[in-house]
Amino acid sequence: MTGQSIDAARLLGRIRTLGEIGRDTDGRLIRLAASDTEKLGRDRFVGWIQGAGLEVAVDRIGNIFGIWKPEGTVDAAPLMLGSHIDTVIGAGIYDGCYGTLSGLEVIETLKAEGLTPSRPIVVAAFTNEEGVRYAPDMMGSLVYAGGLDVDTALATIGTDGTMLGDELERIGYAGEHQPGFLRPHAYIELHIEQGPILEREGIPVGAVEHLQGISWQRVVITGDANHAGTTPISMRRDAGHAAARVVTFLRDRAKASNTPTVATVGCMRFEPDVINVIPSRATFTVDLRDPDEDRLREEETALTNFLEILSTEEQVGISVERLARFEPVKFDQGIVGLIEKAARNRGLACRRMTSGAGHDAQMIARIAPSAMIFVPSIGGISHNPKEYTADEDLVAGTNILLDIVRRLATEGLPA
Repeated sequence: MTGQSIDAARLLGRIRTLGEIGRDTDGRLIRLAASDTEKLGRDRFVGWIQGAGLEVAVDRIGNIFGIWKPEGTVDAAPLMLGSHIDTVIGAGIYDGCYGTLSGLEVIETLKAEGLTPSRPIVVAAFTNEEGVRYAPDMMGSLVYAGGLDVDTALATIGTDGTMLGDELERIGYAGEHQPGFLRPHAYIELHIEQGPILEREGIPVGAVEHLQGISWQRVVITGDANHAGTTPISMRRDAGHAAARVVTFLRDRAKASNTPTVATVGCMRFEPDVINVIPSRATFTVDLRDPDEDRLREEETALTNFLEILSTEEQVGISVERLARFEPVKFDQGIVGLIEKAARNRGLACRRMTSGAGHDAQMIARIAPSAMIFVPSIGGISHNPKEYTADEDLVAGTNILLDIVRRLATEGLPA
C-alpha cells in the first residue's frame, strides 16, 4: 500500500541542521551522550517533536519519545520508530540521526494525510547508542528492554570521570518515566548501511534479517619495563610485543576463515609509553563479531587459548575483562517481508542483509517484533566525516518506512 510521499526538503533540511550541532573549533562533529553538545541536539529534536504536535516523554535513562495518539486512537501498544542522535568523535551526520528524523517525518506525513492509526505511533531517540563516553553501547535501548538495570546504568562512570545519571540531570534529560513504560507492538529502525554492500551491488534498499553477535573484551598484558638498547630480545618480558602478537593472531585467523567473522583491536595503550623503554603494560580492546552464535563462541575460545599460550611463551601476565556481550539477533520475518514488498511497490530493488554493526533494534527485538531498513553508504564509510548517503536514497528509504508504518498502523502485523 502506497500513498503520498514524505516532505523531502523538510527531512533533508533537518538532517543537515542537526549535523551542524556539536561542531568543535576544528569542525569535527562531536555529540557524545549526555554532553553539552548532545543537549543542544536533544533540545532541537524535542523542538521538532513539539512543533509536530506530538507529546514529549523522557524516561529515567534519558530516552526521548515523541508520541502521536490522535483522538479516536485506541489505547494499545504503540508502533515505535527511531534510533539515536549521539555520535562518535569526528562523526558523519547520518548515523542514527537519519533513523530518528525519518521516524518523525513519517509521523508528520501520516498526520498530514489525515490518517487515524489503529494504535499510537512513537518516534524514539535512545540514549548513548555509540558507547563512546559511557559503556556499554546501545545503553538506552538495552535498559529500555530490561537487559540492564536502570540504576546500574545511571551509576556508570564515563571516560571523563563523570557519572551518567549526574550528567542527565545536569542537561535536563533525567526523565520520570520508567524505561519500558511503552512496550512496542513493533519496532522499525531505518539506518544507513555503514558498509559497502548495497553501493557495490547497485541496490538501494536492504531488508535486514539478522544482526551480528558482538563480544567486547579488554585485555591487559603485564611484563617488565627495561632499557630498549641494553636488554637482549631473548631476555625481554615485552608487553608491547605480546600485544602485537594478539593483533596479528586475530587478523590472520579472520583472513583465513571462510566465514563472516571479523575481529578488531580498536584501542591500545602502552606504559610507560616512552620511546626507549620496553613496555611493561599493554591495555587494549578486542571486538569480535559473527552472525552465528556458535562461531562467535569458537572465536572467543580461540582467543582465550591463544592468550594462555602467549602468556607462557612471552613470560607475561594476562588478564581479561568482558565489556559487553550480545548474541546474534534474528529480526521478525513478517516485517522483513513487508520491507521487501514496500520496496517492490516503489519500484526499487531490495536484498536481504545481515547487519555488521550493533543497533538499538537488536535490544528492542528482545521485547517486540523488530526489523531494520538499510540504505547505501557511499564507499561503505561511517563513523567518519566522509560518511555520505545520497539524498535520493535517504528519501527513498523514508518513503519505504512510511509505507510500512501506514500498513502496520491500519492492518497490524502480518499473520
